[in-house]
Amino acid sequence: MHLAYPAVLAVLLFCTGLYGVLARRNTILVLMSVELMLNAVNLNLVAFDVWLRDAVHSGQALTLFTIAIAAAEIGIGLAIVLAVYRKRGSSDIDRLRDTAETDDAETLPDDAEADAGRDTTADQATAPAGKAKKAEATA
Repeated sequence: MHLAYPAVLAVLLFCTGLYGVLARRNTILVLMSVELMLNAVNLNLVAFDVWLRDAVHSGQALTLFTIAIAAAEIGIGLAIVLAVYRKRGSSDIDRLRDTAETDDAETLPDDAEADAGRDTTADQATAPAGKAKKAEATA
């Protein structure tokens, strides 16, 4: 068996997974892309194990450990994604960057584009009142 065929397939799988990690915004799709990258590594491990004719089959043994770690990673990752989705209502990675709680009366950067067409003078008048209510509630 030629080593070039599985190596090229592994490179294609790894590049597809890397593109998915860098370009996707959905957390589940990012996890699937990480799995593609791990499977490309597994393919390389088995291909080099066969090509080197290792008597101990170290590449195949390491592949089994990698598969077990990937299964645990997906289980924990999906549990975290589901918990975040239940808490926030979205699994969009861009929305998950800011984990700090914000005041409801303040305008968020994502809302700036939606507020471009609204009259903001009424919002500016109610913003100090919202901050005062929050300060009273926390005191």
